This record gives sequence, C-alpha cells and structure tokens, in this order.
Amino acid sequence: MDKPVVLTPPILSSFRITKIFKENINSITSLCYDDTGEICVTAAKDESLRVYDCRSGQPRNTLFSKKYGVHLAKFTHRQNNVVYASTKEDDTLRYLSLHDNKYIRYFRGHKKRVTALEMSPADDQFLSASLDNTVRLWDLRSNTCQGMINTPGRTNIAFDQAGLIFALGVGSTLKLYDLKAFDSGPFASWDLIDPNRPQGMAEWTSVQFSNDGLHILITTAGDTHYLVDAFDGKLEQTFVGHSGVGIGSNLGGQVDVVGGGGEACFTPDAQFVMAGSRDGKICLWDIAHPKPDHQPFHVLDGPTEPVSVLGINPKYLMLASGSSELCFWEPNPSLLNVQ
Repeated sequence: MDKPVVLTPPILSSFRITKIFKENINSITSLCYDDTGEICVTAAKDESLRVYDCRSGQPRNTLFSKKYGVHLAKFTHRQNNVVYASTKEDDTLRYLSLHDNKYIRYFRGHKKRVTALEMSPADDQFLSASLDNTVRLWDLRSNTCQGMINTPGRTNIAFDQAGLIFALGVGSTLKLYDLKAFDSGPFASWDLIDPNRPQGMAEWTSVQFSNDGLHILITTAGDTHYLVDAFDGKLEQTFVGHSGVGIGSNLGGQVDVVGGGGEACFTPDAQFVMAGSRDGKICLWDIAHPKPDHQPFHVLDGPTEPVSVLGINPKYLMLASGSSELCFWEPNPSLLNVQ
C-alpha cells in the first residue's frame, strides 16, 4: 500500500502546471471533485459542464446547458450525477446524469439567482442560497423543499465535515445551525470585526469548514481572507498578499453575481490555506506557522488571468485552478518520499 504523503511547505511550494485545458471560451465559475478524487467537473459562463479525469489528466466529457446556463455544479455522492444552478430562464436547481445527459429531478422554489450551493458530505441533502434572501434545504430524493431560512441579504453557506452542522455567513455575521433542529434558529451567532479595517470587512464571498472541524475560512471580495475558530467564533488569522478576485465583473453598472469565493480553499489536511489572485498567482499560507505580516509563505506563478476557481484534490496530490483555462498542477516528484 502506498504511504500517504504529508504535505509540507516545500512540497506545496514545488507545485507547477502540468496540464492546461483551453476548451472554454469564457470564465470558469465553479470547480468540484467527486468523492473519489478521480474526476472533477467545471461550470463556465460559456454554459458548459466539463468533466476531467484527474488521474490521466485528460478531458472526459463535455455537456452544455444553453437554455438555462450553468453555475455551481456539485457532484452528489454518485460519480455520474451533479446538481447545478441556473443562470437564465429561471432559478431552478437541476439534478443531472452526466452519463446520459438527462435530468433526474428539478428543485423549484427560489425566485432569484442562486449564489451558493453545497452538498452534505454525509448524505443526499444539500443547501442552496439565493438573492431572494432565502436559504433552502433539499433532499435529492424529493423535489420538495425540506426547509427554509429567511436571511437579510446575500448569504454564504457551508456544511461541517460530518454533515451535522451548517454555517451561514451574511454581512459580517457568522451563524451556526444544527441540521436536525435548524428551524429553532442558530445555536451560535458571531459578529466579526477586523481591527485593521475600521470601515468594515469587504463583502464575504464564501465560508468553508476545515476537514478537522477546527476552523472556518471566510473569503472576501477584497484583499483579505479570514480564519475563524469554529467553536467560539474568534478571529484567529488574516490572510493577505493576494489581489482580491471579487464576486464578478461590473456589467453596465450592475454586479455580476456569478462567481466569487471559489478561488480559495483549505488543503485536505487542514494545515494550509491557498487562494488565487487577480494577477493569476496562487498564494499559500501555513496555519500553524503564520508569518507576522500575514503574508503567504510562498506564491505560485500561473497564467496572468484572475484565478476564478481553485481546488486541491481530496484524494490525489494535484491541484486545479481555472480562469478561462483550466490548469492541473503537480508537485516536484523528487520531494515525495513515497514507498
């Protein structure tokens, strides 16, 4: 049996681009790995769903959703099935079989654009958040909404690693809910303040739990991301050194809400944070050994386009980043002492 690789700063610093895929004609807006880490799926503004084999580094399948658009494509716990949000026509969530390009189920209820979508890591439940100021709980086995929470604005959502707790981030407030008793309200609510930004935090674009359940990563549309203690809501670290990707470009005076938040993540071991930058670079921070100035310990050079999506594989030692192109990254093999 292969000995697992322990991620270290030298290994992460050695990542380099090994594959570039140029099939997209517009920005990639979401990236998701399946449970096995063998494949990933991207959604893009060219209304494409593209599936890639992470082991062979080859494209596997391309599907289009020209009528409805596509965003926030998420694998279910079945490798051939995804759920995704619409970007035009209506605000229905669609459950699609990638195998035969057929819809399995529709989830109707949102009245405005869906801006966040998260599958439970434990079962077939998932959450969606919309600009209609609601968060809805769904189950893949039913097209009926299982529950709803009204929110005061654009909301970010995340499940913890066990699928028992979920977080909502809206404004500068982070709320935690027990999934089985969410209608009783949050069991914790924290208003976060950045002492270095008296004018307030930049708009939050995502919240994410670390795999060890100890931390929550808050990404923003500005040049600062945050690490929060998942038990007491204490602001533990700030991450700077990148140029904020934001939540989309300004089109005719209106903010494009498709995108934002997918450019940063924890590593699977929960020891490091990585984030893409507007200049195409990828910044790396060590949680256990932060630099006094909150800068990254290393910056990876990539294509010059803004990094709109970023994700490290949960099972295999590879990284994917996207703009209008998708890049696969791998570390220097000479640093891997695997027997």
